[in-house]
Amino acid sequence: MRCLFTYRFRWRLFLEQMYLIGLKSQFVILTTGASVGAVFAAQVHFQFVKLGMESAVGPTVSVAVCRELGPVLCCLLLAGRVGAAMAAEISSMKNTEQIDALRAMGVYPVEYLAVPRFLGLLVSAPILTGMALVVGIGCGYLVAVPILGVDGAYYMDNTIKFTDMGDVMIGLSKGLLFGIIIAVISCHKGFNPEMGTAGVGRTTTEAVVNSSLAILVSNFFFTILLNNLFLGD
Repeated sequence: MRCLFTYRFRWRLFLEQMYLIGLKSQFVILTTGASVGAVFAAQVHFQFVKLGMESAVGPTVSVAVCRELGPVLCCLLLAGRVGAAMAAEISSMKNTEQIDALRAMGVYPVEYLAVPRFLGLLVSAPILTGMALVVGIGCGYLVAVPILGVDGAYYMDNTIKFTDMGDVMIGLSKGLLFGIIIAVISCHKGFNPEMGTAGVGRTTTEAVVNSSLAILVSNFFFTILLNNLFLGD
C-alpha cells in the first residue's frame, strides 16, 4: 500500500497485467458463468415446478448468481489461474536471484513486481465478475424459457422486479474484495518461497489453496457485511 503512493506509477506493467489477468481470463470466466447459470436454472426449475412456482425461477437464479455463485466461482478460478501464475513467477525470480538483481539496480521489488499485479487484479476481478453475472443470468434465461418452457414474460418481469441494484453491487464488491485477497496472498507467497525447483511448486500450490480457502471463509463475513450495507436487511 505504501508503494502505491510513494513510487511512480508504471503504466506499461499495469496494462500488461490487465491483459494477462483480465483479457486472457475471459474465456474461462464466461464459460464458468454460462455453465453455472444454465445448470442452476435447470435445477431450480426441477424443484419449483413441483410447487407450481415456475415464474420464481428467474429471480432465484438472478439473485443467487449475483450474490454468491458468480463472484465466488469467478474468483476461485482466478485464484487457480492468476494466483498460481503470480506466485510461480515471483518465486522463480526469487530463487534465481533476479529479485536481488533488481535491488542492485536500485529498483524496489515490491513496487516493480507486486504493485502492477495487485492493481491489475484489483481492476480486473470486478469486471470479470460482472461479465460472469451477465452471462450466467442470460444462460439461465435460455435454459428456463426456450428449453424448459417457463413463460418468458413472467420470467423477465419477476427477474427485474426482485433483483435489486444492491444484489449486483454485492457481487461486484465481492469480486473486488476477493481480488485483493488473491493478489496479497499470491504475491506474499511468491516473495517468500521455499528454495529450489520443488519449492516453487509447493509455493504455487500453497498460494492457490490459501487463496481459495480465504475466499470461501471470508465469503460468509462479506455476505453479512455487504447485505447490511447495500440492502439493509
